[in-house]
This record gives sequence, C-alpha cells and structure tokens, in this order.
Amino acid sequence: MTIKNHESGEMLGHPKGLFLLFGTEMWERMSYFGMRGIFVLYLTQAATAAAMGWSHLSFEQLQSNALSILGTYAMLVYLTPVIGGWLADNKLGQRKAILIGCLLMMTGQFILGTPHWMIPGLERLFLWCGLTLLIVGNGFFKPNISTMVGDLYTPGDQRRDSAFTIFYMGINLGSILGYFVVGSIGEKINYQYGFLAAGMGMGIGLMLQLFMARRYLGDIGNKPAAQLALAKEGKHKPLSQQERDRIKVVLVLGLFTVMFWTGFEQAAGSMNLFAKYNTDLVFWGWEMPASWLQSVNPLLVVALAPLFASLWVRMDDREPNSPVKFAWGLLMLGVGFLAMVGAALQIDGNPSAKASVVWLILAYFFHTVGELCLSPVGMSMVTKLSPLRYTSLMMGLWYFFTGLANKAAGEVGRLVGEAGPLATFGGVAVSSIICGLVLFLLSDKLVDWMHGAEGKQARGTAIDKSPLSAPYAEIAQ
Repeated sequence: MTIKNHESGEMLGHPKGLFLLFGTEMWERMSYFGMRGIFVLYLTQAATAAAMGWSHLSFEQLQSNALSILGTYAMLVYLTPVIGGWLADNKLGQRKAILIGCLLMMTGQFILGTPHWMIPGLERLFLWCGLTLLIVGNGFFKPNISTMVGDLYTPGDQRRDSAFTIFYMGINLGSILGYFVVGSIGEKINYQYGFLAAGMGMGIGLMLQLFMARRYLGDIGNKPAAQLALAKEGKHKPLSQQERDRIKVVLVLGLFTVMFWTGFEQAAGSMNLFAKYNTDLVFWGWEMPASWLQSVNPLLVVALAPLFASLWVRMDDREPNSPVKFAWGLLMLGVGFLAMVGAALQIDGNPSAKASVVWLILAYFFHTVGELCLSPVGMSMVTKLSPLRYTSLMMGLWYFFTGLANKAAGEVGRLVGEAGPLATFGGVAVSSIICGLVLFLLSDKLVDWMHGAEGKQARGTAIDKSPLSAPYAEIAQ
C-alpha cells in the first residue's frame, strides 16, 4: 500500500515529516518553558500575592508555596500523557489528539495571561483554570508527537536515535525562544503579558499541524494504533515473553529517569530562585533577568545535539547501548551538582554574599551533556521496545516517570530553604552518581531483555529507507 497525500523525499537524510514535527514541538516547548521560566517569579511577586490572598505569607513561605504549586503542576503535566496516550491508541489517533492538545494549551495560556484588573475577585479561579487546561492539553499532546517521530522509521533503522536527537533540538530551540521572549516580557514588562506571548507561540504550533500535517505526514497518526495492530495481526494476541521483557526494560530505566529529572528540574525551581536571589547577575551596571540563565541549557543542547546525533551514527558497533547512555547521563547530572556545591560554598554563612554565575553555567553544561545521553535516547528506546498497539500509552507511561520526578523536584527544592543549598545540592550530587554506577552494573541484563532491539542484531536488520514505518506501509486504508 502507498500512503496517500504524503510528500515523499528527505531533508538532511531524514523524512521531511520529522521537521514538521520538529517545528510543532518547538512552538509548544516555547509556550511551556516560557511559562515555566517565569511562573515561580510570578507567584512570589507582591502583586500576585495580594491578588491571590497570600499577603499574610512571608517571602520564604511564598517561595515554598510557589515551588509546591510548580511541582504539582509539572507532575500532572507528565502524568496525564498516560490517559492521552491511551485515548490516542484506542479512540482518537495521534493527529487528532495533538490538535486537541494544542487548542487546550493555547486557551490555558490566554487564561493565565488575563490581567488581574479585568477579573477582580476571580484571580485564583483563573490561575487554577489556566493550569488545568495546560495539564490536560499536555496529556493529549506530549506522548503523541514523540510517538509519531518513531513512526517515520522502520524497525532497525539506525537513524532513529539520530532523529530523536534532532527532534530534541526543536524542543530546546523552543525553550530558548520561551526564556528570551516570554522571560523578557514577563520580567521587564508584566508576567501575565508573558503568558499571553506563550499562548501565541502555542497557536503557531496549532496552525502548523492544521495546514501542513496532511502533506508531510500522509496517513501517519490518523488511525488509532490499536486498530492498526488489529488489522495487521487479525486479533489482539497476549503479550509474548519478548514483549514483556522489553516492557520491563522501559519500566526499569523509567525508575532511573525519576532520579535524573528530580535533579535536572531544579532548573525551574531551586536553581532559578538561587539565580534570582543568590547569584551575581549584574554586568556593567545592567542586571540580567534570572530566567535568561535557564536558556544556557537549551543553547547548549542546540550546539551539542548535532555532535551527539553524528557521534551515535559514526560509532556504529562501538555505540553504547541505551542503559549505558542513561548511566552516563546520571553521572553527568551528579558532576553538575558538584558545581552547585561550589556555588553554595561561596555564599555559605554570608547572607549578603552573591555566588559567581560561572558555577551555574558549569552546572548547566554538565546537566546538558547528561540530558543528551538520556532524554532523546529514552524517547527513541520507548518507540523501539513498545508493542505497536501500546506505543502512545507506553510513551505516556514514560512521561509518567518524568511527572513523578517533577513533583519530587519541587519537594527537593523546598529543602533548600530548610536544610540549605549546600546540603541539598550535595545530596543530589551523591545520589545521582550512585544511581549511575548501579545502572552500569545492570546494563548487560537490560540489553538481554531487549531481545535484539539494540546491538548487532538490530543493526543487521535490512532497512527499508522509506520514511514510513512498517505498520503504515502494510495496512490498507
């Protein structure tokens, strides 16, 4: 069968559809990271506290409250993809789910951006409604955009890890836009205008899918994966032992991702507040917005991702397997927090002292190297190991682990105000390094459970260079 209305051909050695998904994800991430970059700052300002009825709280209590809200929000953003993935697999198809998600998130940002003076007495209601729409919209969007990247490639195609690394550049280009555009508007003009700008970015992503998906994706994502699996197999069979083993790999590595993202997501919480109140951000008399510092990570991803994508392909048989890449990611996270220990030592015992911004830049550098070893590789791995009829659901489950980590990140961030930055950052550093070493020891067993999805057996598979994955190429519409 041939896919109808599909734009054939490649760009930079990859299907053109990859770059449409790249662009959609870029604008969605601009919306998400832009909002996240200013959210705790918005919640801790005096005007917001007065509008929300939090004026009785001390500044330290406002910070703790903001981190708790951020942690719960981020957790739910990553938990709802389990439901959104199931609905896409069984009812909607990935394309419809993505459109619903874009629309809900755009509306949520606009609600958050409604100025307080327009809704006197309803500020708290609008806060919770906006956050709810963002959470539900993410649930529809997040697992399905990533799954469709995997659907562009046939099983065994060596370009898959490279494709997810390129896709990951879209995520980080979006976050750069978010931190600079939304962050600048929020911190220099008005935080709520920043939320409106984030909503406009989400609207651009919606337009891309509405007007370009048919041309560049063809029928990919139109039908629920469960229907495709049923058409291919004739009936839904019980999971085989091989499929169960592969799912176990996803679950085990998912537990280690909780540790990674618990540390990494300090960027939006405790590290953001440390940058705002404990770091010297004044250069030649001008104070840099604290949210700009978070852009160091995505800037480094954009710079380093092509190198990593090329590296994985060039290494060929010497390429590390996914569990080993994950272990390196955890070790790099730990090294990054050792830099934060240096920052904490610089201000330890002196409340008026300011840490050098160099410490945070070093931390973000090592965190970025760890992220590139773990995050795009993890998304690629889920599409390799998941049974066809559960692909979006398994991607949603993968994000479920990230959701748990985001809530844990909020709780760890609150410890900075209780145990202090030195003890907190040092504890995260030690825990990350230990987890990385444990994962090195488990890696061979996990590769056995993959049953040839990685390594020489997978590389030896004949590769159809068509940009369409096997399920879509074989099933009649």
